[in-house]
Amino acid sequence: MLKSISFDLWETLLTDTPELSRRQERLRLERMERVLADRGFLQTADRIEDAYRSLWHRCLELYWSRDEDIACRVQIEHFLEALEVNPAAFDEPSLAALEDVYANAAIEVLPSVVPGAHDVLAELRERGYRIGLISNTGRTPGYALREILDRLGLAASIDAMVFSNEHGACKPQPSIFETLRGALGVDYDEMMFVGDNLYVDVHGAQRLGITGVHFDPPTRGTAIAPPFDHGLEIVPHATIRDLRELLGVIS
Repeated sequence: MLKSISFDLWETLLTDTPELSRRQERLRLERMERVLADRGFLQTADRIEDAYRSLWHRCLELYWSRDEDIACRVQIEHFLEALEVNPAAFDEPSLAALEDVYANAAIEVLPSVVPGAHDVLAELRERGYRIGLISNTGRTPGYALREILDRLGLAASIDAMVFSNEHGACKPQPSIFETLRGALGVDYDEMMFVGDNLYVDVHGAQRLGITGVHFDPPTRGTAIAPPFDHGLEIVPHATIRDLRELLGVIS
C-alpha cells in the first residue's frame, strides 16, 4: 500500500528562470569580488567569473559525474584554486564569508515555485501521505535550500529532506534513496518518487522497487542535469505534465 510520496526539487517543485539564474549569478560574483577585495586579494571581475565557471566544470569532473557530492566549503576551496590563490591563505572568517555569499544568493533571489506544488503537497498531507524530498544540490547547499523552502511556504508540508551535499552521494545512487526511506519510516514498495529526470529520478527509484513518476512540464528552467548516455530504456509508472495530475495518478 502506498504510504509516502517524495519529490525531486529542481524543475519539479522549484524552478529558476533564465532571468532568476542571471540575477543569482550576478549577486554571487559581485559579493565574492567584494569579499576578496576586502581581504586584500584584488582580482578582476573577469578572473573571478572565469574561476566561478571553472569551479562548476571541476566539480562535475571530480564529483558530480561520479554521483558524488561535497560540502559547499570544498567548492569555495576549488574556486580559490581556480584563481591561483591558496585557500590556506584565508582564515576561517574569510572562508565563511565567501561561502555565505556563494551559498545564499538564491535566498535573496528566490526561485519560483512550480505551478500546483503548494496545492499538491497540501492535498497529499491531507490524505495522510508522508512527504519526502531529495535534491542534488549544485551551487546551493542543503542549509540554504531549507531556508528557501521555508520562505516559499513548502517546507512545512515536507516530512523529510535529503540533500546530496550533506549526504555525500547524488541521485541515482541507492544510498540517498535509502536515507530518505529510513527518515520516512516506510518500505520501498510503499514509496512513490516524482521527478523531471528519467535517469536520476525515475530509474534511481525504480531499481529499488519505488514507484517512479516522470514529471515532464511544458517549460523548464535552468536547473537541468547535463545529458548522460545511460543506454537504458526507462519506462516510468506514469508521466504527468502538470503536478496536479499526480492526484489522479494516486487516487
